[in-house]
Amino acid sequence: MNKRLMIVGAGKGGTEVLKMLLDSPLVTVVAVIDPEATAEGVQLARNHGIMTAGDWRVCADKRLDFVIETTGRSETFDELKEHFADAVVLPGEFIRIVVERLKQNQQMLEAIIDCTSEAISVADHNGNTILINPSYTRLTGFKKEDVVDKPATADIGMQESVHLKVLSTGQGVRDIRMQIGATRRDILVNAEPIIVEGKLRGSVGVIRDVSQIRALRDELQEAKTRIRNLEAKYQFADIIATSDKMRFVIEQARLAAVTPVTVLIRGESGTGKELFAHAIHGESPRKYKKFVRVNCAAISPTLLESELFGYEDGAFSGAKRGGKVGYFEEADGGSLFLDEIGELPVDVQVKLLRVLQEHEIVRVGGTSAIPVDVRIIAATNADLELKVADGTFREDLYYRINRMPIHIPPLRDRLEEIEPLCERIVRKLNQEYGRSVRGVNLEATELLKSQYWKGNVRELENVLGRAMIYMASTEQWIAPHHLQLSPRVTSTRPTDALSLHDAVARYERDLIERAIEDADGNKSEAARRLHISIRTLYNKLERLQ
Repeated sequence: MNKRLMIVGAGKGGTEVLKMLLDSPLVTVVAVIDPEATAEGVQLARNHGIMTAGDWRVCADKRLDFVIETTGRSETFDELKEHFADAVVLPGEFIRIVVERLKQNQQMLEAIIDCTSEAISVADHNGNTILINPSYTRLTGFKKEDVVDKPATADIGMQESVHLKVLSTGQGVRDIRMQIGATRRDILVNAEPIIVEGKLRGSVGVIRDVSQIRALRDELQEAKTRIRNLEAKYQFADIIATSDKMRFVIEQARLAAVTPVTVLIRGESGTGKELFAHAIHGESPRKYKKFVRVNCAAISPTLLESELFGYEDGAFSGAKRGGKVGYFEEADGGSLFLDEIGELPVDVQVKLLRVLQEHEIVRVGGTSAIPVDVRIIAATNADLELKVADGTFREDLYYRINRMPIHIPPLRDRLEEIEPLCERIVRKLNQEYGRSVRGVNLEATELLKSQYWKGNVRELENVLGRAMIYMASTEQWIAPHHLQLSPRVTSTRPTDALSLHDAVARYERDLIERAIEDADGNKSEAARRLHISIRTLYNKLERLQ
């Protein structure tokens, strides 16, 4: 129920009270009393159609619920209290304290809203804007004088106001897409009703800049892409190395990681050459730069040159307009992993040698040299020495990339690692297949240790994966009957069943051993008898272990 109120005294205190109560839906100011007709409060009351008088006695017969005395004279307060016995008569000092406290609270609220980074707009129950913050001004370009004390549609033109929608329904709205300001900036608006004592008193809206949200989304996507491209997936901790041979390889690789030199990782297919390449980059000073991977055998020889070195606009038919950045430029400052480097065409080998010597590239169809700072990590399962001998791999490039060779032993030479490898692989496959297999039992582990493992760790993972697929859902341990090993795999391969690669390697080992023995251990003499350089002999000794 609306209360009727009279203010006695229209000075500074009375004027503050009047301003505070003018828009209040709880009280109605019926009169403002002051003997000074030009008092500020008197003028304000007249502007709002409120009765004014010089003496309170003209209102003696009015029904009042509240009387606020702001003159500060005790005799006036006593007279009002005696005459309006049914009304609540409040002294001006009390009101001043209340008003001051309310002003402090309002200032605190406004300060909080002003320092909020979100753009905020507040409307009263009549649909007029009563408050905006600096973030609103920065976003929309509207100042307080443009929108405050004006309809909530003043800043959005003919669009439907979310404030009016909230006030008409009493329900909040979310993610309303609008355009605002002179530049018609895209925004998203969330608005909620302001409920006081169960009654709808207004609406508060929070505005977000769609372009900023879009920029943040693009920035996040770019960051994710950079992380995917920059980071190596594996570290040395991911490599099983319980045997002496693998521990030695790890030591070599760690040394290679901190040494600014081209690395050549050698080993049979499936031994984990790419795993080592990732780990070397991940522990190198370039770990926060790009790690670019290229499988030289997977790209057509006709395209490999343009993919590695890039090309200029119009370099060849079908070339992308504006040209294209090659892998070397993309990896600038980081590492470039060239897998299956033995498959590089000879003409590309010439350009790669130039990069290693001059640290610059020339795009296909270009004439100017582009400096690049790239660390090469190469890998191969081919016999590069044989390729050098038959002319399919340049000898000068071989010496450039073979400065720090790392030989990964095949799985058959480190069978003691079968058990920890099985644990790691089963854990990985459980995640991929959604299984809960606990591991490989003792009999199956011993059977796995008796295999030749031509495909190395990759073949082991294939065998275990196939076993888990055909296991019953209630079985938790891989047993021998799950492995489904073929006769070709289940027995150690005899000498007459060796592959051509293994047969050549064994014949080469026998020749070298015989030459060293005939030379009484003198490796220089042995190299002369074999018609190879002493350096090539040492490389072969290391490769053949």
